[in-house]
Amino acid sequence: MLTRIFYRIWNFWLRLPEKMRFILIGGVNTVVAYIIFVISLLILGSDVYQFCLLLSWILSSASSFVLMKTFVFCSKGHWFNEYSKCAISWVVSYFVNALILQILVSNLSWNVYIAQLVAIIIYSCVTYILFKYFAFHRR
Repeated sequence: MLTRIFYRIWNFWLRLPEKMRFILIGGVNTVVAYIIFVISLLILGSDVYQFCLLLSWILSSASSFVLMKTFVFCSKGHWFNEYSKCAISWVVSYFVNALILQILVSNLSWNVYIAQLVAIIIYSCVTYILFKYFAFHRR
């Protein structure tokens, strides 16, 4: 009985478009990363916002990999190879995020919390493209 319910839920999930699955799973991971970012800022102070950003990326990356591999791209590829490619993708996305945050906070004097929300939208698009066409690319 439980297996049948799980099977129905899984089939429903797989019928969702890949981009929708990315938005849903990525949204969960992004909320977790943003909460880590905010808590870090509250504890350490907003002067070290770049360190707080790095901390949130490091702590949320492992769960992101497992969730993306399993639930978004449903990849059967080798774990180590795909994790290595994800790590490269994260480095690129992290630097996009850090650059946007630096420009918005230091150059344009935006509030760091709002700036990170804007950066999330941009780096999420970059991450999707890197994951789809590089990290979890099916040949």
